[in-house]
Amino acid sequence: MKLDDLLGEYYELEQQLADPEVHADQGRARTLGKRYAQLTPIIETYRALKETESDIEAARELAAEDSSFAEEADRLTAEAERLTDRLRFLLIPRDPADDKNLIMEVKAGEGGEESALFAADLVRMYLRYAERQGWKTEVIDTTHSDLGGYKDITIAFKNKGTPEPGTGVWPMLKFEGGVHRVQRVPVTESQGRIHTSAAGVLVVPEAEDIEVEIHDKDLRIDVYRSSGPGGQSVNTTDSAVRITHLPTGIVASCQNEKSQLQNKEQAMRILRARIYAEAQASADAEAAAERKSQVRTVDRSERVRTYNFPENRISDHRVGYKAYNLDQVLDGELDGVVKALVDADTKERLEAAQGS
Repeated sequence: MKLDDLLGEYYELEQQLADPEVHADQGRARTLGKRYAQLTPIIETYRALKETESDIEAARELAAEDSSFAEEADRLTAEAERLTDRLRFLLIPRDPADDKNLIMEVKAGEGGEESALFAADLVRMYLRYAERQGWKTEVIDTTHSDLGGYKDITIAFKNKGTPEPGTGVWPMLKFEGGVHRVQRVPVTESQGRIHTSAAGVLVVPEAEDIEVEIHDKDLRIDVYRSSGPGGQSVNTTDSAVRITHLPTGIVASCQNEKSQLQNKEQAMRILRARIYAEAQASADAEAAAERKSQVRTVDRSERVRTYNFPENRISDHRVGYKAYNLDQVLDGELDGVVKALVDADTKERLEAAQGS
């Protein structure tokens, strides 16, 4: 969409949101308010750029009489360049899910108990990162291992308000999906040998009820007894719930809550997100079959990152990122690797937009 069209839409939204009748329909008001918040950074940057360009012109005219204004013109010119770059970034076509919350599943893979412990390290890393970003988190479902790791854990990451383009939960964490490999001496290793194991990470945007229509007749709901570490039962009732969406074969389960109803609600939440993600992936594939994004078309079954403890090294294999601060990364300082992935995606989107 062109900038003039966005300006027109923004002014129209201002008028609509000023109408008391609009707020009588909370759903409509929320939708309009969300779009208004999305457009605000673009419009504010555009206005700041125009004001700066006007100031540059005035400073250059005054510089003919007072040389001190030449320095001011140079400063304003640098600011105009910064605002231009920001506006260009804000106008890049966005992922439709950019302002959505995210559901992440971390699963132990090859490596047994060591893999489950590594999965727990990844979970702590993501939770600490979310804390640094000011996001809210909610553990939806967990299955622990005997040594305190995670066989499987599902977590929701939630935005704080309406994030600016490119700064929300989904755009910052959507590239975490894939196989994460660890190289270290396991706690179960008596001879001090370095082992390699892996954990899988799945990320999907959380869908709202109105975005995914699910009919009761398309669901098969099974209940079973919740299990704890090692497979032992943690209660005596069949409160755990597994839901299968028959048309797609997508399955979601939950056993964390005490009641069957609560587990069903959480499982439906996961199921809805997975169905939305699959539908979005299919739409993206059809719309961009010819594009070969280094980041976004990565095979989720492939290794995406390696955590090497002996060298204190983290490597992301999709964009060639490498750093020797693994201890800090595992403490939640993910900024470097996240930025490398986001920058690669931004560059590819910008090139695609300029070529279209």
